[in-house]
Amino acid sequence: MSEQQKVETLLNPQQSAKDVLKQVFGYDNFRIGQDVVIEAAMQGQDTLVLMPTGGGKSLCYQIPALLMPGLTIVISPLISLMQDQVAQLKAVGVAAAYINQSQTYEEQQQIFQQLYKAEIKLLYVAPERILQSAFLERIRHLDISLFAIDEAHCVSHWGHDFRPHYCRLQQLKQYFQNIPMMALTATADTATRQDIVIQLGLTSPHIHTGSFDRPNIRYTLEEKFKPLSQLLRYLRQQKGQSGIIYCTSRKRVDDIAAKLSDAGYNAAAYHAGMENEKREFVQTAFSRDDIHIVVATVAFGMGINKPNVRFVVHYDIPKNIESYYQETGRAGRDGLAAEAILYFDPADIPRVRRFFEDIQDEQRRKVEEQRFSAMANFAQAPTCRRQILLNYFSEYQREACGNCDICLDPPKQFDGTVVAQKALSSVYRSDQRFGMGYIVELLRGANTARIRDNNHHELSIFGIGKEQSQEYWLSILRQLVHQGLLRQDITLGSILRLTEAARPILKSEYSLKLAEPRLNAKHVYKDKLARFNYDKQLFAKLRALRKTIADNENLPPYVVFNDASLAEMAQKLPTNDSEFLKVSGVGFTKLTKYGHEFLTTIQDYLAKN
Repeated sequence: MSEQQKVETLLNPQQSAKDVLKQVFGYDNFRIGQDVVIEAAMQGQDTLVLMPTGGGKSLCYQIPALLMPGLTIVISPLISLMQDQVAQLKAVGVAAAYINQSQTYEEQQQIFQQLYKAEIKLLYVAPERILQSAFLERIRHLDISLFAIDEAHCVSHWGHDFRPHYCRLQQLKQYFQNIPMMALTATADTATRQDIVIQLGLTSPHIHTGSFDRPNIRYTLEEKFKPLSQLLRYLRQQKGQSGIIYCTSRKRVDDIAAKLSDAGYNAAAYHAGMENEKREFVQTAFSRDDIHIVVATVAFGMGINKPNVRFVVHYDIPKNIESYYQETGRAGRDGLAAEAILYFDPADIPRVRRFFEDIQDEQRRKVEEQRFSAMANFAQAPTCRRQILLNYFSEYQREACGNCDICLDPPKQFDGTVVAQKALSSVYRSDQRFGMGYIVELLRGANTARIRDNNHHELSIFGIGKEQSQEYWLSILRQLVHQGLLRQDITLGSILRLTEAARPILKSEYSLKLAEPRLNAKHVYKDKLARFNYDKQLFAKLRALRKTIADNENLPPYVVFNDASLAEMAQKLPTNDSEFLKVSGVGFTKLTKYGHEFLTTIQDYLAKN
């Protein structure tokens, strides 16, 4: 009997969604809202599902697919995402397939034959393919129960990742008028949500808006001084953990990846300028834990279903909060502790704004500028990071989170009048013709050729701040710009000029409060699996076993079991089938496929200890 047949014997008209959740997927309880969405879909109602990355969106359509009699078609934007979802479904015994350009004609015909015989429950296709007239003709006569539109924010002009082909998906409502549609996304503000309903033609949909909060992710912003040194210092504490580092340019991606490799890290680059084969190799190796760190542009990530990404670093400020939220959300999908680090230089703000000048559509340009303004405000705000994120998505939060840099290490204020006077005087005495780097050199008394050529080593302000570091003075100057005492003239190479507001400070007419520069961010490093109180030696053995099985089956390790399941095994120490089934993530199919090897490893370990 095949794995699919075994699953089908478990499913009968009397089976509930919760039975399927446990028996097939190995989970005891639904997350908030999943059961209501599933029930609405089962009743033939259109649905819009907003849940955070890692929040369990896929189960909202996968469980109805198993309970309803016909085929569920899932529209997904990326080949890698389709392949990953299908691999995970097959691992729990569900008949799933995809049709995309990675397959031969013969392979696609074989899948069509299985569809005609009703041997497949879930089919994944791209939006470009499903609307091809030949493809529509081939599926027109199939018994289709549900259409699921993944990454549905791509349908909206207001969304941060608009894709024209998604706009045409409303045609499915015309071709298949009585078949319910489920739209799913992790990132959509109020305007985008309303537009999704309109663009897809959803009829009186049930709308579920889950919490956007990812409490397991710690948000940290570090002022950018020497970002590569800051990054290397952070990575030294990660001890082989999986992570993603986002950069804004391909050149920077290649440069950082090379430097990390030279420093001994198992890292690789990923961007759209690379050949397809190389990109696929990197993505596959990362998903299988053969590469630990991927340095990438935003081209990487939407198709990553890897649950054990422990950190996401933004080397540069993203263009909008939606992208930032989605990209940071790729960390900690398993619910275990994860970190999101953003390196921020206020000078990046005008640089990014210039990108929007090339957008021809005036309305689109205004939307992009507005979204970036929200991102810039997030980076510069002295309040709880999580509160800002949740409020942006209309999930108003009164209490600070206690798990971001602002909460854990609140900014400390001091009387910065004298410090500001030193900095402002240096700008004034050097005729307001130089940028931050030069002013810092003046303050610190740097003996450079440029300073000597300008005879600035003879100024009274030369070296008046030599007791402080370069990073310290950069932070102070940035604060003075932020407070409106200095402005950067981007038309003249970002030289610093005094504003009228600087005059009373220079005359000591009132005192100025500044934040103490954070020269070394405080990272609290801890065991990400600590809440399980597990046996670490046994966990290492189970992890090695998982890797061996995954390599033999040509699968990513997390498709076998995720880290949380392994940690729970190393905590509960199951020694028989009944106990093994009580571990989260263990269903009947995985018990049958992997139970013997994992139980034997646990029993042998206990016998020796």
